[in-house]
Amino acid sequence: MNNLPPTQNIVLNLDVHRVPLSVVREQEVFYRDAAKMLNERFRHYRQRFPSVQAEKLWVYVALDMAVNLQSDAFDKSLQPVTDKLNELNEKVKQALGEESSNQN
Repeated sequence: MNNLPPTQNIVLNLDVHRVPLSVVREQEVFYRDAAKMLNERFRHYRQRFPSVQAEKLWVYVALDMAVNLQSDAFDKSLQPVTDKLNELNEKVKQALGEESSNQN
């Protein structure tokens, strides 16, 4: 009994590189979107640094993507704190509003 999800073979083009992969069908769109994003970043760095070799440009792309990933993770780690602060801020506003109403 095979409980593994069905996979399919795809080929992604990253600049001049063809990357054959076997991926879970439901994740194919993520792989294709990731390849598109990588190619866009590569083109950005190629235009910005035309004399730099492709190998080094891919390092820039990898670093750029890693920084974005870390930034997103940091933002998500702060979300519960932000939500709680917003909730407390609303309670303070309500309490102050009730207090000023009672003083009139």
